[in-house]
Amino acid sequence: MASGTHSTTAAPAPPPAQDGPLRRSLGFRDLVVYGLLFIAPMAPVGVFGALDARSHGAVALVYLAATAAMAFTAFSYAQMVRVAPQAGSVFTYARKGLGEGAGLIAGWMAMLDYLLIPAVAYLFSGIAMNALVPEVSRWVWTALAVVVTTLLNLWGVRVAARVGFAVLAVEVLVLLVFVVAAVGALVQDGARRGWLSPLTGDGSLGFSAGAVLGAVSVAVLSYLGFDAVASFAEEVTGGSRRVARAVLSCLALAGVLFVVQTYLVALLSPVSSAELAADPVRQGPAFYTAVESSVGSWLHDLVAVSKAVGAAFAALAGQAAAARLVFAMARERRLPRLLARTSGGAPRAALLVSAVITLTAAVWAARRDDGLDQLVSVVDVGALVAFTLLHASVVGWFVVRRREGAPNWWKHLLVPVLGAAVTVAVIAGAARTAQLVGAVWLVVGLGVLFVQRGRPASP
Repeated sequence: MASGTHSTTAAPAPPPAQDGPLRRSLGFRDLVVYGLLFIAPMAPVGVFGALDARSHGAVALVYLAATAAMAFTAFSYAQMVRVAPQAGSVFTYARKGLGEGAGLIAGWMAMLDYLLIPAVAYLFSGIAMNALVPEVSRWVWTALAVVVTTLLNLWGVRVAARVGFAVLAVEVLVLLVFVVAAVGALVQDGARRGWLSPLTGDGSLGFSAGAVLGAVSVAVLSYLGFDAVASFAEEVTGGSRRVARAVLSCLALAGVLFVVQTYLVALLSPVSSAELAADPVRQGPAFYTAVESSVGSWLHDLVAVSKAVGAAFAALAGQAAAARLVFAMARERRLPRLLARTSGGAPRAALLVSAVITLTAAVWAARRDDGLDQLVSVVDVGALVAFTLLHASVVGWFVVRRREGAPNWWKHLLVPVLGAAVTVAVIAGAARTAQLVGAVWLVVGLGVLFVQRGRPASP
């Protein structure tokens, strides 16, 4: 430049925090990626043995029934996202269909699920990485996973979705490798159980409809997370119809993946469902045992690494969904207003608070021998109570309030009533600890509702 002077240009400052809208940057594929990341394509790996034992070997039938059962909930989400395409998901839907009080309780119960499911996923990642690199404590791996995925979420929902897509592609590739290897082993060596046994039972304990239904109440928990898609309704291009389609697509894709992998691994299993039922210690690694005995240790290790990485990014999607719920509740003055601040079109204040809570829970659990059991026992009831209120919201909006004219009795009454019956049945069959923690959390939520009575929802 002239006169030998030097010009320096300062780096642009980050956009200031403000109360503003979320940025619309997600497409249909991004929504499906978030949903499948949260669910995890190989979710049945950890629970295959328990479900196989409980269902008397009809584990693929269990996942078919579980997919059908959760379809009621997905359908109710599709109905309500059209009514209220906003970030609060079930919090917003219950407000619309049932009133402000029910909305707060629905959001409060969903928060228990949304904040702790990522902690469970982070802990799964930490345990898997510790098994591969035992010199590093599992709580360190757990904390590292939280930090990395939180930074990606703070970077922006679009960036996180792109990285998530790459991770999901790898997970699906590993699943395809498993399918090809399993089919090859079956062609070469034959099935160790009857070809229809994953649908009819392996005969060691006899078919029991009650046993299958009991296993379904556990299997539906593998699907928790598909509903997170609705949390991004304010950030999607193309309108609420695209969100509804993504919710239904996530459930359908997860159902196909779950049925295929459990069908194949059941045929490869070297032990019967009766043997698994008699020796619960063998249930946890039953999937890996079947893979290693039929295909080889290389596939065992590949699946283990995929689960380690996949769990961390399932937590990424869960953390992002939790932040949207917290953001929406704060925007409606049900949580501190500071949490409704946005920066660059992202709810970064809510993200940071969600990350701190999740980090605390995950590291606490990682440092305890019984930490995983403690976390898993409490995460499910919150989501199931929220799902029940979701179904009630459909009835409230379309049938009781008749805000859309004459209701469709099949879509607006029969389906949500059946869906609520499923979620209530699963709650009734949940572990006593989970029921107790859920009840305590509900009482606290009712206390918050009492304190906030008469407060306007938004300025």
